[in-house]
Amino acid sequence: MLETRRLKIYAASQDIMEQFIEAQTVDVLKAAYTEMLNGCLEHPDQWEWYAIWMIELKDGAHIGELCFKGLSADGVAEIGYGISEEYQNNGYATEAVMAILEWAFALPEVTAIEAETDSDNTASKRVLKKCGFALNGVIGAEGPRWAVSK
Repeated sequence: MLETRRLKIYAASQDIMEQFIEAQTVDVLKAAYTEMLNGCLEHPDQWEWYAIWMIELKDGAHIGELCFKGLSADGVAEIGYGISEEYQNNGYATEAVMAILEWAFALPEVTAIEAETDSDNTASKRVLKKCGFALNGVIGAEGPRWAVSK
């Protein structure tokens, strides 16, 4: 578990992920979270790189999620994150992403973290900039790709 000044961030267990998936009402999210769980089960030795990372306030209130999309052989991982609407605009996404970058870059096998965000997603672009990401010139399925290296 990672702890920041205001947050607790942890890779969910199989039980927690299954409960979280079951509670989803948006089909696209249910499919994405199911894909993450399947990645965990297929790569149990790399659980953290496929798991849903839960973002909670110190009082236990669930405010969002974070994830990686595996770790490539060359040490690059893509990150995704989201904060529930009622908790947005409080700096929680920046705090969570900074904490997860610190965790990831402490691992010798990690060389870079990447992210994609829609060009119109001003809040996400602001988080990425605050966390040291820069555009790398690649356009991915979800928009321009950003990267930060060790």
